[in-house]
Amino acid sequence: MSFGFEDICEPGLPGIHPVLKTPIEGPWREPYEVIYFAMGCFWGVERIFWQQPGVLNTAVGYFGGDWPAPTYEEVCTGQTGHAETVRVVYDPSVTSAGELLKVFWENHDPTQGDRQGNDRGPQYRSLIAVTTDEQRTLAEKSRETFGATLSDAGRGPITTSIMDAADSDFWLAENYHQAYLFKHPNGYCNHGFKGFVCEAPQL
Repeated sequence: MSFGFEDICEPGLPGIHPVLKTPIEGPWREPYEVIYFAMGCFWGVERIFWQQPGVLNTAVGYFGGDWPAPTYEEVCTGQTGHAETVRVVYDPSVTSAGELLKVFWENHDPTQGDRQGNDRGPQYRSLIAVTTDEQRTLAEKSRETFGATLSDAGRGPITTSIMDAADSDFWLAENYHQAYLFKHPNGYCNHGFKGFVCEAPQL
């Protein structure tokens, strides 16, 4: 079965996120900031973030590779260098990068390298792509402190990479994957609280 763009949009409003009711590709209301998270299969990750207060828009795609306009099938070969990634647009007057980083760390295992649970391959690696200096500072700070928490519990080192979003292209995934768990509420998801609390980092 094929899905058209209308499958992720409210009828009559092409390009609108079906949950958040905001344009997939903008423009978004001011103020807003953008951050990117990769933490395994992007279906469950997107749902986690669209549920957060202050999030204006989410979209799934491919980031961190050097293959232009990759398809899902190409990314799944592990040869394109991309990670399944969620773009999160948020209102910094309502939430913060620190609060979103807390959600990121608590809802996946960042010690697993090129896999997440049963999903294996570099496309499932843990990655944060930042768009501001503040986001980078908070991401690095939280990686260090959460890494200490995991180490104290006998877990391995964090493998999450932190990149500047400007250093790679974000390619939107096929429409079928957008808001997947809105269209298929009982679909595959291996994300949720993993048992370790991360304090929201602050400057």
